[in-house]
Amino acid sequence: RNPAQHFTLVIDTLKNEPVVKKDREADWGDKAHGTRVEIELEGTYKGGRHGVGAYLRQTVLANPHVQVTYKNPKGEVREFPRATKVLPEEAEEIKPHPYGVEVGMLLHMAKVTSARQLKGFFQTEFSRVGPKSAKSIIDGAGLLPTTSPKRVTPEAAERLIAMIRKTKIPSPPTNCLSPIGEERIEASLREQFEGAAFYTAVTRTPSVYRGNPFQVEVGIAYGGALPADELATVYRYANRVPLQYQAGACAVSKAVLQTNWRSYGMQQSRGALPSAPMVLMVHIASVWVPFTSESKEAVASYDEILKEFKLALQEGGRKLGRFIRRGQRERDEAKKRAYIDKYIPHVGLALREILDLTPIEEAEIVATLSDTLERSRKI
Repeated sequence: RNPAQHFTLVIDTLKNEPVVKKDREADWGDKAHGTRVEIELEGTYKGGRHGVGAYLRQTVLANPHVQVTYKNPKGEVREFPRATKVLPEEAEEIKPHPYGVEVGMLLHMAKVTSARQLKGFFQTEFSRVGPKSAKSIIDGAGLLPTTSPKRVTPEAAERLIAMIRKTKIPSPPTNCLSPIGEERIEASLREQFEGAAFYTAVTRTPSVYRGNPFQVEVGIAYGGALPADELATVYRYANRVPLQYQAGACAVSKAVLQTNWRSYGMQQSRGALPSAPMVLMVHIASVWVPFTSESKEAVASYDEILKEFKLALQEGGRKLGRFIRRGQRERDEAKKRAYIDKYIPHVGLALREILDLTPIEEAEIVATLSDTLERSRKI
């Protein structure tokens, strides 16, 4: 196998780029593959809900093919085993879709393109734009197909954007997305929350927002060893990366709060998370996730995205609701069965004393009553 490579680097905070100080081959013993990262910094090391350990656990939950070994500053080692050996499919690179382009971006693309004519610019720099669509956009904006893209003015760019909105262009391809997948989500939940009683996952079909394809997924773990006297736990993800802050501003949180969990058999106060032994993980995969700010901590609540979150949660909720109702029926059955077992012998004893029955006759009556009540209960 190829030797391991050792890099020492620092971050150029002005350019947000790595500066490589060392790059050499290294002997990594019997390690067949993998990556080890060591970070030296000054700070206060804290655990808890937003600690490094919790973050890594959430990361592994959304990346079930990954195995992580974490050694904290105290020297304590924690293992996060992988839940599957199946690697996710590699996403394909696509060109921007015209519906997702604004005036500033269009002008920038026009300046850096290698296309010499406006018609070629639209066909080569954008996804799903053919000769007919390109001609319709350019003609409608009052420009010539042979115009150089570099000569497009801000006013002309505004006209082009207006024509793009009016032109019917096919949706972008969805092979640029990298969803986790229902089977892998469920396997990951079973690995991380092995004491739960029920697991399910939902992967919605891809949708499009402003020309940008996106896909929503939901995973649910419920019951069993999960805390029963607490509010449900919600993990939010964008392109498999955990979102730990600004939960109140996130579309994921809004969708969870606006879902009627009572209809699925759980307790829920108005405007609050359901009170249930439940873990929810909600993931959006997209070539462009609309965050609320540059810090990328919350997903913006656009209608198309919020709708998909709700539909995924409702689909997962229906599956969970069937499990909860089935469990309730089984508990009711057991309760009724317990009543029969508890009171029928007393009825048999009373009949024996009233009718002066023998022990054998008493046993026969008890058996007959039990059988009759059991059959009537199932009708």
